Formats: sequence, C-alpha cells, structure tokens
Amino acid sequence: MLSRLGALLQEVVGAREPSINLLEAFVEHWKGITHYYIESTDENTPAKKTDIPWRLKQMLDILVYEERQQVSAGEAGPCLEYLLQHRILETLCTLGRAEYPPGMRQQVLQFFSRVLAQVQHPLLHYLSVHRPVQKLLQLGGTVPGSLTEKEEVQFTTVLCSKIQQDPDLLTYILEGKRIVSRKKASREPSTLPRAAASVGDKDRPHSKTPDPGPCGARAWTTQLPAETEEPDGGTGESNLVTCLIGLCRSKKSRVALKARENLLLLVSVASQAAATYLVQSSPCCLVIVEHLCQLYQSMPTFLDPADIATLEGISWRLPSAPSDEASFPGKEALAAFLGWFDYCDHLVTEAHPVVADALAKAVAEKLFVEILQPQLLHVSEQSILTSTALLTAMLRQLCSPALLREAVTFLLGPDQQAAALEDSPYTLCSHLIGHCDHLSDEISIATLRLFEELLQKPHEQIIRSLILCNLEGRPYVARGSPEPESYEDTLDLEEDPYYFTDGLVDSGFQPPAKPPPAPATNSDGKTAVTEIVNSFLCLVPEEAKTSAFLEETGYDTYVHDAYGLFQECSSRVAPWGWPQSLTPLDPHEPERPFFEGHFLRMLFDRMSRILEQPYSLNLQVTSVLSRLALFPHPHIHEYLLDPYINLAPGCRSLFSVLVRVIGDLMQRIQRVPQFPGKLLLVRKQLMGQVPGEQLDHQTLLQGVVVLEEFCKELAAIAFVKFPPHGPHLRLSPAPEGHV
Repeated sequence: MLSRLGALLQEVVGAREPSINLLEAFVEHWKGITHYYIESTDENTPAKKTDIPWRLKQMLDILVYEERQQVSAGEAGPCLEYLLQHRILETLCTLGRAEYPPGMRQQVLQFFSRVLAQVQHPLLHYLSVHRPVQKLLQLGGTVPGSLTEKEEVQFTTVLCSKIQQDPDLLTYILEGKRIVSRKKASREPSTLPRAAASVGDKDRPHSKTPDPGPCGARAWTTQLPAETEEPDGGTGESNLVTCLIGLCRSKKSRVALKARENLLLLVSVASQAAATYLVQSSPCCLVIVEHLCQLYQSMPTFLDPADIATLEGISWRLPSAPSDEASFPGKEALAAFLGWFDYCDHLVTEAHPVVADALAKAVAEKLFVEILQPQLLHVSEQSILTSTALLTAMLRQLCSPALLREAVTFLLGPDQQAAALEDSPYTLCSHLIGHCDHLSDEISIATLRLFEELLQKPHEQIIRSLILCNLEGRPYVARGSPEPESYEDTLDLEEDPYYFTDGLVDSGFQPPAKPPPAPATNSDGKTAVTEIVNSFLCLVPEEAKTSAFLEETGYDTYVHDAYGLFQECSSRVAPWGWPQSLTPLDPHEPERPFFEGHFLRMLFDRMSRILEQPYSLNLQVTSVLSRLALFPHPHIHEYLLDPYINLAPGCRSLFSVLVRVIGDLMQRIQRVPQFPGKLLLVRKQLMGQVPGEQLDHQTLLQGVVVLEEFCKELAAIAFVKFPPHGPHLRLSPAPEGHV
C-alpha cells in the first residue's frame, strides 16, 4: 500500500527527489485552491463540483505519506511545516465559515478531521491549529438540522479522542489563546508569514520556501508573546462542550448518539488537572444541566402518573418513546427528558470524580431545588401529582452514587437524628410524608410510590433517616419487666385498645386463633420462626379468609417471592455493616418516650384505616410496609415482625396495629349480610375471574382481601429472613393457615 502511494505521488509530482517533490506537490495543490478564489466568478457552484475536494485529499495524502517516510519520529516534515507556517488551516477555516463556495464548510470539516486523526505528529498544541479548531467549533451545533451535522460530529469525535489520549489538550481546545499566552514555552513563531493566499504569487519561487533545518519544526518555534490578543470567541460560551450539546439535540439519532458518546469521553478524562479545569473554567456542567431543565419545562404541566409509568426504562442510547405504547399528550417530550436524565446519570457514573460531583450538585441545585421543590410544595394538586410521579420515574432510573447522594439529601435532608412526636419540621421530607396521608388518594398513592422507590436505592441514609434513627436503643421495648411467658402476657386484654371485645364471640364469629404459649427462642434471643409465621397466618379469622377457595393464592407463593426480594435487599445493604443481633437492653436504664417517627406513624395510621380506604391505596400502603419488613436489620425485624415483643407503655407495633384492625373488622362484619359470599365474590372480581359489579360495602370487602394477603406476605417475609442454622428452622412452606 505504501509503495503504491509513493509511486502515485511521484507520478503526480513528476520529480526525481521525493523530499522535494512532496513539498512542491503540496504547495502546488494549495496554490490550486487559492487560485480558484482568484479566478472563479461563479458563486453558486457547489464545492464538491470543483477540484477543491480532490486537492484537499491530495494534500492530506502527502502529509500522511511524508510522516511515514520520516526517519526521526516526532519531527515535522517540510509539508507539515509549510502547513503550520503559512496558517493554511486558519485560511481554510475562514473559507469554511464563509461557506464559499457552497458546501465548503463540509469540505473543511472533513479535512480538519482527517488531518488531526491521520497525522500522528502532535498538532493541537500549535496556535495555528487550535485557533481555527476553536473557530470551527463555534459553528458546530448552533443550527438545528444543519447539513454539516455529520461532519461536525466526526470532527468532535477526533477532538475528544485526542483529549482522551492527552488530557492537557483540554485547556488548548476549550480556552484557546489565553491559556497559551501563559505558557513558558509555546511552540509558535513570534513572526508568522503572510496568509496562505499569498502563495498564489507566481513570482515567488518554491525554492524560497523556508528550509526546516535538521531540527524540523522546532527550529522555527519561539515563545508566543504574552501580550498577544485573544482570538475572537476563544474563551466564549461557544466551544467544544456547547457544540456537543447542540449536536446531542440533533433529530438524526446517529448524530445525537455519537455526540453523547463524545461528551461522555470528554468528561471521563483521567487527569485531575483537566477535570478540575473542565469544572471550574468551562460551562460543561452548566450547559448539560440547563438542557435537562429545558427538557423538563417543555413537558405539559400535567401528566398522568400511569402514563409516566409506561415509559419506564427509557435509555439515553435510545431516548425515543416506544412506538408500540399507547400515545398520550406530551409522550415525546417526556421520553426526551427521561432519556437525557438517564444520560446525565450515566455521565456522573463514568465521569472523573471531580466532574461527577460537580455535575451531581448542579442537577440537584438547578433541577431538584429550583424547579422540582416549588412544584412539590405547591398548593395545586395537579402540580404535586405530576412532579411526584416524575421524581419517582427519575429515582427509578438513577444509578450513580454521586447523584443518588444528592437526591437523598434533597428529599430527606442531612439530619439523621430521631424525630420527636411534637416535632413538626417544615422540611421537604415532612411535606412528602404528609402527602402520603393527603385528602387526594391519587397524591397519597403517588407519594407512597416515591418512598417505595426510594427504599430500593442503595443508600443507608434513606432507611436510617426514615426508620432506624427512631429505633436505636430499642426504646419501644418495656424496661425492667421479665420476658413474657406466653403470648397472652404480651397484651393486656382488658386495657389494650387494640384487641376485640368479648361480645363478638356471641355473634357467631370466632376471634383468630392465638399462638401457642411460651414461644421458643433461639440462643440469640430470636423468637422461633414457627411461632412468628403462625402468628401472622392465624391473625385473620377463618370467617374473613377466602384464599383457600381459590388456587395459587396460598402462603407458599409469597415465600418464593419474598425469598428473591430478601436476597436482593440483603446484597444491597451488605456493605453497610449492620449488626447481626439486637442491642442488649439495660434493665436499669429508665424508659424514655418512644416515637416511631413521622414515616412509620403515617404508615401505621394508614394501615389502621385499611378497611375504609380504596383498594389501590391499600395495595400501596402494604407494599411500602413489606419493603420495610425485608430489611435485615435486627431492630427493624423485631419492631415490625415480632408479635411477642414486650412493648413499652403507649407504644404500638405493626402487629398491634393489625390486631386492632381485626377487632374493628369483627365489629363491621356483623353489619354486612351474607358476608362470606360477598367477600368471595369481591376476591374473584379483583382476580378478574368474574365481571366487576358494584356491591354494598365494597371498600370494606376489598380491604379484607388486602388484609388477608398482607398477613400472608408478612409471614413469608418472616420465614425467609431466618437462615436455616438449626433443625427447627429447616421448614418447608406450610399449608394455608399454619406452619
């Protein structure tokens, strides 16, 4: 290949000495280009129909061939020296900016890209190279749908690749001549020849071309004077970053994708100095986040949460909405926003830590605080609903640790201290918890989904702020009292408001079977899993159970699901170093007031109203509680899943709340005629086995179905959370109702 190229070049130049012939041929082709502008009178002929593309191609081939023939690596040959001395790239940049002849910009971009990519000699350090590079970048990404988008993105690809190889180039390309003037030893001549157009002077013989001498280009490089004026736009807002952002908005999917890949390459520079410069001295983070905010504000003011959920899984590599999904107003705008948010998250993941932290903080400040927070705190229910659903969708896509940290701080605040009952902080977190108990069921469901998504994120502050900080020290356990000898001892049936009255037995409905007395405990103090599982399975009375009449609704199906969820949760929290056993109680320590925290109080209050709330809301409440019960922290497990804990006076646990709900249910059942038949019909309706029809007491009946299933789910979670260390724990899923 090289021999053929050499033969071709010798044939074109037509001379004996290759070193002289290459330079003469190179200058001759450049003269041919400049003569076109002197002699041509037709301003409408496209550049591709002239000989300019061919001559540029010949000049490129000569530069590449000359470099391959160089004996000393790293030295510039005569043709490359001529290119640098006579500022040919600057002249071409001017011609490209003028777009004369039509299509010249495309030819110039191609030539720049090929020269920078194929010539191995470092070029971007030279002022006569990076200055026209900057000027070309100012033209890129500015006009949507530009005819040169393909060439522009190829140009940026070469530049980002060069920066990746040599991060020091970042300052040259982004800042321009100002940074170069501060260098101690720039490699540019203090006195440069006239513009390359003067090459067209026929009276000037080629032999007058400066001889590079034995040291190549270094023989004519001197320090650039500090007082040199900064080129126009050298440090302006239009640079490589803004050019890439503009190309990311292209309607051509391949161009947009390549631009995003290039920007990703740029922010992942390995050099600490380059990353710091990118953050402190360039608009990189700002323009990325500004585009994110623009996409957010371009969406309709109201979007149905169900519609938002249909676009789950939008990727920055394929940000367009799936064509097979049902269309709704604002679908494309929503897909564009979620795609760019996913891209920002990916940028934070892959970027240098300095850039990642700065970008994450910019997203938090510009999007979360300045735009989302006012909408979440707005009095308009429509604003609250849409912003909450969008925030949930963002959390679902969020993977980068730095951005997750900012999101958690935004939602929960930095404080992790236990809250007191009288505390009513006006924080975003307290408002969101209040939204979970909103008059609007839609807002309550949307906000509960937000918290459920938050609980699945790998950040310890989430569970610590919402739950654990209030359970530290186990203040919910009564001090100074002996361990109960039987389950009956854990509840004062005469004074405890959570239990049912004796009159219910006369109505024909039996209260739930009580677990056997004196539950067994392991050496570490844990109540045997058999007793805990039976406590939840036997909680709902037989008269209120319907799952036994239908297939695939048994407790064993929950065990399979709970096992997978528990394994996932355990792997997520493993790095947090949680204790394996409960904190020992000091019997001499005085009891202190216990408050379960605003979040658990809201969930318990919602749970206590399960018989009078809509079905969809009940499903969401129980779903959040199940997520909490899965966490393998001993305090969470004891408080939510141990029915036998000796509660301190005035305290309530999840089990005590359920007991009180059962007591309420037993009273309501008496007022519903044909209760068992209607309950079974409602269950079949919920499972889609029979057509849905409106029934009396439908909300109550649906609540009973949810209650039964929730108790089975808690039993399954309690079962899978106990590792089979002993024979008594090697249990198989039991038949319905007992273990």
